[in-house]
Amino acid sequence: MNPTPRTGAQAGSLADRFEATFGAAPHGVWAAPGRVNLIGEHTDYNEGFVLPFAIDKRARTAVRLRSDSVRKDSTIRLLSTFGDQELVEADAAALIPGTVTGWARYPLGVVWALQQHGIEIPGFDLLLDSDVPLGAGLSSSHAIECAVITALNELTGAGLSAEEMVRLTQHAENAFVGAPTGIMDQSASLRGASGHAVFLDCRDQAVDLVPFETEKAGLVLLVIDTKVSHSHADGGYASRRASCELGADVLGAGALRDVAVADLGEASSLLDPVTFRRVRHIVTENDRVLQAVDVLRIQGPAHIGSLLDASHASMRDDFEISCPELDLAVDTARAYGAIGARMTGGGFGGSAIALTPVQDEQQVRDAVVRAFADAGFTRPDIFTVTPAAGAERVS
Repeated sequence: MNPTPRTGAQAGSLADRFEATFGAAPHGVWAAPGRVNLIGEHTDYNEGFVLPFAIDKRARTAVRLRSDSVRKDSTIRLLSTFGDQELVEADAAALIPGTVTGWARYPLGVVWALQQHGIEIPGFDLLLDSDVPLGAGLSSSHAIECAVITALNELTGAGLSAEEMVRLTQHAENAFVGAPTGIMDQSASLRGASGHAVFLDCRDQAVDLVPFETEKAGLVLLVIDTKVSHSHADGGYASRRASCELGADVLGAGALRDVAVADLGEASSLLDPVTFRRVRHIVTENDRVLQAVDVLRIQGPAHIGSLLDASHASMRDDFEISCPELDLAVDTARAYGAIGARMTGGGFGGSAIALTPVQDEQQVRDAVVRAFADAGFTRPDIFTVTPAAGAERVS
């Protein structure tokens, strides 16, 4: 069998496409959003603070467990509505980390992590659809994982809490996919709420929802997808994490979360220049997150622009994870009306965000497109996002 789902306007709902593809209706459809990180980059795996929000772009997954009347085995069949649309078949009982490539490693990594946790996963069919831009730094992979774990948690009766699902999807990313990510992306996707950012303490997973209502403030949050692809599993991300661990070790801290801004003077004499710059970014970024939370609660989103700007400068100069396209997007957006802008996500490509007055939105869009054309860069994709609900069953 090599089913291909219908696409486009004739496709109907995902459940309809699932039934047309696999010959039976799914047991349900679940969705999980991508995320934008408002501020707090690379602080998550340093047990620090982050302030992401779930966005109104989601991965959706239709799932049907095997039944005795169909096939009582551990076969998993996966198909997506994007990419090469080739059926992927795997045995739930024989999954091995590092052996799966492409988009299928994300749902299969979740299956593997659940089994490592002692949860029996039967065979199932799955059809995936997503409008979270791929490679844009909006956590498209975590949206897939969170949709899948939400579905399997319900279908198997596992009874996992949101906090447990966060840790299991992180384990899937780290040990199965091979990407040394923290818990920010999963937390935003699983625990987000409409009109709010997710203030997350990555040490104990404590979450506080902070109002972030751009429309009421007369603002839009533009995402500028530079089209520069990145990969969390590459050496750049891993080397930054290693520098952070080295810095914490030399400073005698359990994690860089425990290093204060006031400690940086002493740290500069104990660390080599590169490690010090990496440490300085994490320490000051944690402080910026705390400031941003206070400002949002007291003054509102129109007053966080300077913190976004400082965050980008720190990522560009101290953590060195920006790129010419991201810098151009940020600088141009600011010059044409954005009150604050920064790269967002793991870095080395992906997207920038620009918090912009509604009346300046079009001139910012036009200016960024012109600047990219003048520089000879690929035309960026620019769109708005709003804080949305977290993972949920949708049918």
